[in-house]
Amino acid sequence: MAESEPESRTLLKSALRHSRWVLATLLVGVPLVCWVWIAVMADDMYGTMSGAAAWMMTSDWDALHLLLLWAMWAVMMTAMMLPSAAPLLLMYAGALRGRGEPGVSPRLFAMAAGYVLVWAGFSIAATVLQRALASVLVLTPMMEPDTPVAAAVILAIAALYQLTPLKRACLRVCRTPFAFLLQYWRPGMAGAFQLGIRHGLYCLGCCWALMLLLFAAGVMNLAVIVALTLWVLVEKFAPFGLWTARVGGVALLALAGWVLLASPGHGNRGY
Repeated sequence: MAESEPESRTLLKSALRHSRWVLATLLVGVPLVCWVWIAVMADDMYGTMSGAAAWMMTSDWDALHLLLLWAMWAVMMTAMMLPSAAPLLLMYAGALRGRGEPGVSPRLFAMAAGYVLVWAGFSIAATVLQRALASVLVLTPMMEPDTPVAAAVILAIAALYQLTPLKRACLRVCRTPFAFLLQYWRPGMAGAFQLGIRHGLYCLGCCWALMLLLFAAGVMNLAVIVALTLWVLVEKFAPFGLWTARVGGVALLALAGWVLLASPGHGNRGY
């Protein structure tokens, strides 16, 4: 369903006029705090490792250390993904104002909470995957691939998913927030929370494979985190975003081949 451009702009203007502090908190304040935390962690990881990142060098991954690892992923996903939900939050706020419904601010927080909850769930999966890869020595204690073969395999998985119909279908939904609201609108706080979860699931379907690239280049590599964040924004917002997914998939597949061919022994090394 195509978006109505004039109506979309009206909703955005209404949201910015009446809900500025809430939207600023959700789309600027929360991500900014998360980005500061990531920057501190990354600086310590590739620096002295005497501060925030020191716990990641432990050999005893008990419940507390796993919780910390999950928190790292959850904070990272919030920083990277919450800003990409800006059009939906803006249009939802404008629609609530236009309909004269009360409780706009709580509903915006509820929608954002539902969206972040989905990525918190993904962070559980990422934590489990990271520990599994580390246990079979695919990842080093620095959270980087142990061999070029491992990096190439991860790149190839992400590349192939970029070319699938499921990726395109989820990306189309992420790129049309107005149509999403028309189709899935639910009233009340519970409805806002459900909208956030549903949109988060589409976003997860769109971007989960891109997040795997963190395993290929270093989970706490700040340059890669920034690059992936920009990649997601381009896919979702740029007029050529749908093509970016396909071109990116081909580029990643080529990069996987290059990494494999450039590795010592041309891929004869095992994991």
